Parts: sequence; C-alpha cells; structure tokens
Amino acid sequence: MPLTAADQRRVDEAEAEAEAAGSTKLLVRSPDDTEKLGSVTVMCLILNRTIGSGIYVTPAIVLRATNSVGISLLLWTFGAVFGLCGLLVWLELGLSIPKFQPQEEGAASIDGDGPLENVPRSGGEKNYLEYIYKDPRFQTTCMYGVLFIVLGNLTGNAIAMGQYIMQAAGAPDSPEAVRGIAVAALTGACLIHGLWRHGGIILNNVLAIIKVVTLMAVIVIGFAAAGGANLGNGPVGKASVKANFDTNKSFVRPSDDAGSYARSIVYVVYSYGGFKQPFYVLSEVSRPKKRFAKATIATMILIAVLFILANVAYLCAVPKELILGNDLDMANIFFENVFGNEIAPRVMSAIIAFSIFGNIVVMTFTASRVKQEIAKEGILPFSLFFARSTTTPYAWFKQRFWPSRSKILEQSPATALLLHWFFAVILVAATSSTSTSIAYLVLVLLYCYTLTVIVGFFVAAGVLYLRYTKRREWTDNLGFKPWGGPTAAIIYSCTCAFMIVGVFIAPGEESPFSYKATGVQHYIVPVVGLGMLLLGYAYYLVFAKLIPRWRKEVLVVEREPIIVRQGGRQDGEWVQILEVVEFWWAARQSGKEA
Repeated sequence: MPLTAADQRRVDEAEAEAEAAGSTKLLVRSPDDTEKLGSVTVMCLILNRTIGSGIYVTPAIVLRATNSVGISLLLWTFGAVFGLCGLLVWLELGLSIPKFQPQEEGAASIDGDGPLENVPRSGGEKNYLEYIYKDPRFQTTCMYGVLFIVLGNLTGNAIAMGQYIMQAAGAPDSPEAVRGIAVAALTGACLIHGLWRHGGIILNNVLAIIKVVTLMAVIVIGFAAAGGANLGNGPVGKASVKANFDTNKSFVRPSDDAGSYARSIVYVVYSYGGFKQPFYVLSEVSRPKKRFAKATIATMILIAVLFILANVAYLCAVPKELILGNDLDMANIFFENVFGNEIAPRVMSAIIAFSIFGNIVVMTFTASRVKQEIAKEGILPFSLFFARSTTTPYAWFKQRFWPSRSKILEQSPATALLLHWFFAVILVAATSSTSTSIAYLVLVLLYCYTLTVIVGFFVAAGVLYLRYTKRREWTDNLGFKPWGGPTAAIIYSCTCAFMIVGVFIAPGEESPFSYKATGVQHYIVPVVGLGMLLLGYAYYLVFAKLIPRWRKEVLVVEREPIIVRQGGRQDGEWVQILEVVEFWWAARQSGKEA
C-alpha cells in the first residue's frame, strides 16, 4: 500500500518499537491493498455461508411444523425480511464504529479530542457489544468471548456433512465414520486457511458460485416440473401445483402449536444468518465505506429471491401430503419424486454435503479473525500467542523461490485457527455419547439460540439504546444510515426477543420438534444456551475480579491502531494498516476496582 511520508514514518516507528529487544508489544498487520477482499469476495462470503443445508433441509421441517403451505411460505418471506433487517443493523454499527482521531504524528487515538473518523474493524458484533455495553470493564468481552470461542464454529454442520456423505455413498450409518468425516472437514478447512490465505479465499468464491448455480438448477427443475415436464417419474408437477397452491386449501387447518411456530422461525432465521460473515473480517475489506453496503444488501436480496423461489419450486414438484408423510429432508423428497429413482436422492445428498463444506470453509476463515480479536483484549490464557498473525507457508515458499520486492508477505491468524479447531473438535467429542442426529440438532440449535438470537437481541436493542439516548450525537455521525431509521432494529430485536422466550414453549406431540421426534426435551437447548451466558459471566468474575484481587494488580490492555488513508490518496478512506497490542499487570491504585 503506498503511504504518505508521515504515514510511513508512523509505521516504521511502530515496527521498530515492536521489534526492539525486550519488547512485549505484538504487531498485527492488516492485509496489503492487493490482498484485501473485493466486493465479489464479500458477496461470496455471505452466499457460501447462507446457502448450505438450511435451504435443502429446513423447508420440509417448517411445513410439517405448520401444516400449511401458505404459512410456510410466509415464514420464509418473513425470514428474508428479518435477515435484511439484521444486515441493516450490522451496517449501521459496522460502518460507524470504532471511531478514531487521525493524527499526523504518532498513532491514532480512540475517542480523543478533535474530529473522529469511522474506521471499520474486524470482529463483528464483538466490537458493537463492547461499544454499547462498556461497563463494567471486561464483562461484555468475557461473556461474548466465552460464547464465541466455544460455540463459534460449525461443528453441528460438520456432523451433518458426515451423515450426507454416508448417504451419498450408500453406506450404512456409522457414528464413528460420520464423526471422523466431521473432524476431517474441520481440520481441512483450518489447514487450507492456515497454509494459504489467498487459496482459501479462492476456494470460498468458487464454492459460493457453484452453490448458487446448483440452487438455481433446483429452481429451474421445480418450475419445469410445474409446467408438465417429465423428468423420469412422470408429469408430477401439475398435480403438486394443484394440491399445494389452491388458495382455498393453502391456509386450511394450519397447526395451532405455538412451540412449533417459535422453533420454525428459529430454523428459518438461521438459514438467513450468513450476512454477518464479512463483518467479522471488515478490516480486510477494500474500501468498505464505498462498496461494502451495496455488495451486502444486493447479496441478501439475491438470497431472499433464491430461497423463496426454491421453496416454491419444491412445492411445484412435491405434494404437501408426501412431505408430511415422509421423514426425509425436502431436497431428497424433491429429487426422488421428480426423477423417480434411487440415484437422484444420493446425488442430492452429495450436493448438500458439498454445500455444508462451503459453510465450514467460510466460517473457519471469518470466525478465526473474531477469536484473534478476542485474544487482543487480553482475556485469554496466552493471549499474545492467540492474537498473532504469522506468514503463511505458501507465502514463505513463494518468497523463497520467487522473491518479490514487497517486504509484507501474506499472513494468517494461524494460532487463532488452532484455537478454533480445538474447540470444534472438543464439541464433536463432547457429543459422541449421543446419536449423530441428536448431536447435529443440539449443536445447530445451540449455535443459533446463542450467537444468532441472544447476541442479535442485544446488538439490535443496543442500536435502539444509542438512537434514543445519544440521539443526534449518534445519528449525525453514522457511517451508514439504514432505511426507515430504527425500524430494522425494532423488527430484529422484537423477533429475537420472541424467539428467546418462544423456544421454552413445549411443541405438541406430533410436532417435528417434539421429544418423540427428536429425542431431546424442548428446554434443553435454551437452558444450556443461557447457561453459557452464565459461564461467561463466571469467567468475567474470576478474570476481572478474583485474579486482580489475588495479584493486587490490574490488567492494562493497550491496542494502538495505525490508521492511514487507503492508497496514500488525500481522498482515500481511513483504514487500519496495523495494530500494536500490548498488555501488562500494573499495581492497583488504592481503592480502585479492577
């Protein structure tokens, strides 16, 4: 990245201090301009995370829970609105905080005197929650940190991937094989991103494009069947359209089971939850203030259209009664009914497994950056170890044999990837005493309930708090102003509040969410989720209260960002080029709390 003389001097000074003998400072670089993520990659991060098992599996579950084609489609439409509202909330925060005061000399200061600039930073909702709920010190970081480090992975999806691979291979169900595949997928994704950052990004983009094309093919097949095409099992579409889309029948005898509706909404909103991914790596995005909002909004609109069309396409080829009387997921029922042979469902199982691996690839890339940001706050054992970035083996090998003039080589948060892998494998092991189906159900719902629903509620409610306490101080300095003002935050927070409470309502005995159907009591997941919050609070008490009293010292955390104009241009966006991280224990002043 070309820099002005003043900016280059600040960078050189920071590097010299960090590399000085005896220095305890850690220098973490942001990617160079040539390595930053463009709009296509930002879109692919969302697409690859969003198009997974959800759109292929969940439609049948929601239809069985609601017993109504019309209500099922309405829930998927509401899910699209919910996802877009969530994106607008995250954009309002992500492009507005943190705020730095650029300086010609010395490093940037946070919340200092003079005009402040919005400089996007990686970490997603970690940054937003810390900004909104600042006091007491370390509480928010510890509570969110414990949640995300333990649950911020796709272990449940990895187990589902193992199940679908076994189905695609026509092999008998083997819990050991399924878990072995899950661990292999999680390990492979970590190795890809640790060995070659750019290669992992290329893989993510390729997978995302293939998944979009595949979903579009499913939609075309469904509408072709509706038009009377015979794709192997006769013209099944016309009967399905007549049975499913008769306006006199679509809303007849819907379920009156409140517990099933609550969990159906949870499943649907989980399917739309991929919009958060690029916010986790926001400091690695090129020109975020100019391009980021447009790319993410366009992607969520595309996903909404694809998901609603996919649901319609399924119902164009499969009558409601066949779905209600079948335990298979929607995509397998769809392929079996349209093509009329045993090979088609196995092909669909392979496609779903492929889609899930894409989920794992993108989540590994983004979640490791969040865990690195958590480590920078000093709350973990060996925080500096997990906060560092290291040169990738690919970059080292390339520089060794094909040297370039640039002294900045590609880096990845290898140690944060190790942390991510460790807890993912721990969760696989922790659920080994249950069946793989129960393990998948519990892990996916636990992730959704904690990191999507509970965290989402506090983020959206926090935006409302900022709007109605700081008022113009907040709204006049937004990096992104969402349509409708606080409307998106109101919809998102109210929906999350309903889901937090709603999942405690017991589903009926005939519900696909009942204990008879799942083998899991309805209250287990929300109780464990709330227990994880309490675990985070207990961690905070030990880390921020008990240990400082025992040591008679307080932890001092210093994060010194160096911000510059991107490209060295006067009209360039302010971006963080590197950060100097340091923490130490200092003697506590008399009467001062940690």
